[in-house]
Amino acid sequence: MKSFKADYVFPVCGDPIKNGVVTIDDLGRIISVADNHPPDLKGDHFEHLKGIICPGFINTHCHLELSHLKDRVVPGRGLINFIKDIQAVRTADNAAILQAAESADHEMYENGIVAVGDISNSNVSIAVKAKSKIHYHTFVESFGFLPEKAREVFEKALLLLNEFKPQSCSLTAHAPYSVSKELFKLIKRYSDTGSNLISVHNQETEDENKFYRYRLGGFLDLYEHFGIDISYFKSQARNSLQSTIPLLTNKQEILLVHNTFTNLKDIYFIKRFDRKIHFCFCPGANLYIENKLPKVELFVDQGFNITLGTDSLASNSKLCILNEMRLLQEKFPSLSTTRLIEWATINGARYLGIDDEKGTIEDGKTPGLNLITGLDGLRITPDTKVKRLV
Repeated sequence: MKSFKADYVFPVCGDPIKNGVVTIDDLGRIISVADNHPPDLKGDHFEHLKGIICPGFINTHCHLELSHLKDRVVPGRGLINFIKDIQAVRTADNAAILQAAESADHEMYENGIVAVGDISNSNVSIAVKAKSKIHYHTFVESFGFLPEKAREVFEKALLLLNEFKPQSCSLTAHAPYSVSKELFKLIKRYSDTGSNLISVHNQETEDENKFYRYRLGGFLDLYEHFGIDISYFKSQARNSLQSTIPLLTNKQEILLVHNTFTNLKDIYFIKRFDRKIHFCFCPGANLYIENKLPKVELFVDQGFNITLGTDSLASNSKLCILNEMRLLQEKFPSLSTTRLIEWATINGARYLGIDDEKGTIEDGKTPGLNLITGLDGLRITPDTKVKRLV
C-alpha cells in the first residue's frame, strides 16, 4: 500500500477534503480516502504533497491518428479552410503516423489522462491503443453527404469497426454538414439495437448554421472544392442541430462536440426531444480554428452532462485536459475549479460508461490520481501544472 497526503483531496463524489489522504494498493486501486494520516503507513509508503489530488482526467474527444499534423495547419482561418488544409496535408508515411500517435498517447498519459474517446477514420491507431496504458473508446466515423452513397459509406464504416473489435468501439456520424439524411437514418437504425455510443461534431462554425438555415455560406464553396454536387439539398429554415437531432437515436448516449455556435434556442430545442445528450467543450481547438469559444454559460445548470476534450494536435498545441480547464476558467471566471474537475473526470467517465472504475476517488475504484499544483487558492493560473501520481 501507498498513501498520498495533499492540501486538498477532490474525490469528486463528495466535498473536497482538506489535508486529505488517499491510500492505494500496488494496482492503483483505492483502499481508503481519509482526512488524516493513517498511523500504520510510514517511510516510503507515504508522500506529503502540496496541491490538489483529483481523479485521472477523461478526454472525451481526440483524433489520435492526426497527431502527425501538429503545426502543419495555419491557425485562425476558420473551419472551412481547416478542412481543406487537413485534406491537403493528411497523407503521410504510416511509420510517421504511428510514431506521432505513440508520442501523443504518451503525452496524454503524462498529462494525467486515463481514458480517451477517440475519433478514427482508419485502422492506423489500433496497435497504439492495444498497448496503451490509457483506456480508449474508438468512434469509427462515417461521413458522406451524397444520399446515393449512404449505404456504401455505411458498410465501409462497419468493416472498419470490425477491425477495431474487440477493443471498445462504436460507429458514429461525423457532422451535420458531412452526413446525409439517408446516412443518419442508417446509423440510427444500427444504434437502435445493442450498444453504440454516438459522438457528433456540432456547430463548430457559424457557416454550418447558415448552410442549414439558408443554403448559404462557406460550405457551398467547400463542396465545390471537393467536387461534390449538393443540388439536391434544400434549406431547412433552422439551425443544423435542430435539423439533425430528430435523426439521432434515443437508445444511446450522444455526445455533441464543440458547440461553438450553439445558442439558447438550440438548447431548449434539445429538451423537447427524448435524446440522451451530453456536451463536450474543446476550447483549445475552438480558439485554434475559429478563434472563438462556445457560450459556455448557456449550458451550465441546464441539466446536461458536460465533458472536456482536446481535439487533435492538428488543431491544438497540446493534449492536456488541464489546459482546457485553464482556458475555460480564464474566459469564464464564474467556473469554479471544483466544477471543472467534475467536467474533466466523472462526467466523461459517465458518458463513456466507465464510471464504475474511473472518475471519482472511491474505495475499490482505479481512477488514477493526479496532483494539481501552482494554484492561486483553488483557482487555476498560468503556472498551474498536473502530475500523474498513479
